[in-house]
Amino acid sequence: MATLVKKKSTAEEIESFEANTRRIAHLCAEKKAKNIIAFDVRKITLIADAFVICSATSEPQFKAIFSNIKDGMRKIGVSALRTEGSFSDEWLLMDYGDILVHIFREHARLYYDLESMWGDSREIPLDLDAAPETR
Repeated sequence: MATLVKKKSTAEEIESFEANTRRIAHLCAEKKAKNIIAFDVRKITLIADAFVICSATSEPQFKAIFSNIKDGMRKIGVSALRTEGSFSDEWLLMDYGDILVHIFREHARLYYDLESMWGDSREIPLDLDAAPETR
């Protein structure tokens, strides 16, 4: 007998990807990432629904942000599909399918300027001053 899987409605899909986007942003903030921003890029590209962008000021902070995101998302049963870059690089990418997380060293973030490239998209309110959602 086949198992039926209920497809999420559009409203549920939006709620899910935005909740996970905010969750990732809070995980970045827990490790004092700088200038955390998220964009809803669904109307601009097919590669993801959202981008989260943040900066790290040192290699230890870079590692801490990456590890906190990886561990925090695993706690809710979500693992990155892949990662690109290394801790010695200036830019690390975590691919969660519908969400791409860009962790930059500050000077690389200025150089690549993703905010300008994706600036036509809607910024997702992160409410980083509010308590993070249940993990």
